Amino acid sequence: MSFARPRPPLDQHIAYTASNATHITANILPHTSEAGDAYYIGDVYEQKPSACAQEWEIDTSHMPYLSYLKSISSRWPHLRYLADWMEVTTAPVKWKFLKDVDRAERASRTRIAMLDFPRGKKVSRTDISDAASLAALLEDRHVDHDHVEARLFVVEDLSRDVVELLGARFGIDPLFFRGHISDYLWYNTRDPWVELPDLDVVSRDRPYSHIRYVQPRYFKSPESHKQALCDAGSFNVLRRLDNDRNHKTIFDEEGTSVALIRSKSSFWIRPNKAYESGVLGVLLVDPTVTEGYPLWSGYRNFDPTPGMEDKSSSFEGPPRTSIFDDVLYWTQRLPNEDGVAFAAQPQTLVYRMLQLVCAEWLTLCRYVGARLVQIEWELENPDFRRDPSSIDASLRKLHPWRRSVPQYRSMLADTIDKLFRETSDKNTDEGLQDLQRDFEIVHKDIASLQDRIERIVLVATAIVSIEESRRAFGQNKNLTRLTYLAVVFVPLSFVSSFFSMTNDLGSLGQTFWELQDGLSGCRGKEGGTVGRSVQSANWLMQGLRLRRVREEKANGSANPTELSVATSETYRHD
Repeated sequence: MSFARPRPPLDQHIAYTASNATHITANILPHTSEAGDAYYIGDVYEQKPSACAQEWEIDTSHMPYLSYLKSISSRWPHLRYLADWMEVTTAPVKWKFLKDVDRAERASRTRIAMLDFPRGKKVSRTDISDAASLAALLEDRHVDHDHVEARLFVVEDLSRDVVELLGARFGIDPLFFRGHISDYLWYNTRDPWVELPDLDVVSRDRPYSHIRYVQPRYFKSPESHKQALCDAGSFNVLRRLDNDRNHKTIFDEEGTSVALIRSKSSFWIRPNKAYESGVLGVLLVDPTVTEGYPLWSGYRNFDPTPGMEDKSSSFEGPPRTSIFDDVLYWTQRLPNEDGVAFAAQPQTLVYRMLQLVCAEWLTLCRYVGARLVQIEWELENPDFRRDPSSIDASLRKLHPWRRSVPQYRSMLADTIDKLFRETSDKNTDEGLQDLQRDFEIVHKDIASLQDRIERIVLVATAIVSIEESRRAFGQNKNLTRLTYLAVVFVPLSFVSSFFSMTNDLGSLGQTFWELQDGLSGCRGKEGGTVGRSVQSANWLMQGLRLRRVREEKANGSANPTELSVATSETYRHD
């Protein structure tokens, strides 16, 4: 889960740029070693425009919406980042990697579909692929945008021209676009891209919502994952992939990975003025990473399974090529009678998008559950428990989920609060009520996963303690064996050391007797180990003394008195 926001080490950035100078492109993701220090554009506390801000400033005389943003940003400073984003045409921290041709392409990027929902008729679709066509459509007198039954603009990615045209034509609150362009989960104290939460009393009546969710995506090789990072870097909105490299298990194929893509969907419903009627909305969806595969082939089809009696040669289904295409496919299949529901509950206009979001959350829950089961299996397996490093590896896999799952739970709680605050009303569309139950089920699943993670941590900690106790017991057994060896070898070492003190062994006799008398208490109190050791050494010394005296006698040089004393002492201690 990842998931790196601190400033990357400067030496890593220098090493990368030195070895990959020809490969640095505008598709590099910010806040990585490749991108380097993000604060070169300035921090949130700078009172004057930074040098970079002066470089990317453009003429706004023909851009009323951007001019409006810049004029109010001194009093609404959180909107300054949106103005910078429009001037740079993507995340401002990518400024130094952009060339003029990159900025021109990103500024004019347009992929929009306009859906009309005439009551009782088939949904009509108009595709717009360039900014000039969008401007013409919005100004076309034959296309009435003030009086509609239900109309939805579905926008993939965002660009300066799209924000300028839609924002100026419909008077859209800039906070709608500001909340969609970034994917940050937390912030540093210097971040100029920080988004502070609004008071509930302020935000509850706003006509827009931002829905955060996560898309799991499977990659068969590191090269495929690297290409996916490049795809994400090509987006104008900031979206990043959190690689699960800390979650790999023995069940995963070598080189494969699953990335969790931070995603957003935002929708705005026009508050009608006195001269306007009908329901008009704008839905923003993320571009799709084309590399890799949706985990487990993606969400299940929302349509019921066809019966055996259906003899159709082919069955329709979502294209599954991008979120944009899937949203259009399902939204165009809304029942005709929903025209009535649009007026009473405008959120019904984006009902299909909410279904897709909920389905992605369900997939994520299954994925997290699968990873937790694998960690539990490792902890239960005796082969893993014998190796302390294996238990530590399992705990390292668990800690990212301890950080991420509470964030997922917060995202879902925020979504439920924003979308279904008024679903207790009797006039609420039944479909939205059903969808609320689906989101609440997912929220309970996430809460259950969070509790399960804490239980696994407790079990893992207990296993570590038990294994440490077992290892300590085994070490105590080894110490016991060493003690037995010491009983045998320590006395011998003592004797050999004592005898090495002099060549005259006979002169040590009195010393041995005194030492034995002094340690005689040890024989009763401590089991006699030391006393017996001294006694054995004494016997050996007396035997050697008697042998020396007898040899002297044989040579005719022995003292008869000394021979008698040595013989009597030897037999007295026998």
